[in-house]
Amino acid sequence: MKLYAAIILLSLALLSGCGSPIEENMSREVDPFTATNQSREVVNLPDDLEGKYWVANHIFTQCDTVCPPMTNNMARLQQLAKEEDVEVHLVSFSVDPEYDTENRLTEFAKQFNADFDNWDFLTGYAFKDVKELSIKSFQSPLKKLEGTNQVAHGTAFYLVTPKGKVIKSYDGTKAAEMTSIVEDLKKLQ
Repeated sequence: MKLYAAIILLSLALLSGCGSPIEENMSREVDPFTATNQSREVVNLPDDLEGKYWVANHIFTQCDTVCPPMTNNMARLQQLAKEEDVEVHLVSFSVDPEYDTENRLTEFAKQFNADFDNWDFLTGYAFKDVKELSIKSFQSPLKKLEGTNQVAHGTAFYLVTPKGKVIKSYDGTKAAEMTSIVEDLKKLQ
């Protein structure tokens, strides 16, 4: 009986040692995608993002509710990461790609002092494609609202590993969550 208990305790100790250094709340592979960023450069997964930790969100330039504060929080995340010398790439997927041209995304991003060295604002795909990517990869539904130019979308920020796996979501509307993302990245890097 003592031997059996010792084996169980040893097994539990070994299993707990194999876990992530952060508390994960998701486990999804990001489907491959190809898009165009604000500078008209092609960005795709896996080629351009593999090997990097990245944080993704969903926004659009005509959004009259959550997108401006979310983008402000992403800019806060970018600044915090620089201050803490944490490497991370930021990716904002437009959920209104028909309207959000590269120029519109550039003008929108400039309002938040976005540094394009490590932040891509993506477009250049069909709505149905970003909707499918959002649902399958991020578990976040999208819906065009009838009779308006608005799109209902999630407000989470998603932490993605260098192998393209979403491991954690954060509330993108809360400024304090940006510190949590940076702290998690420090533990992972």
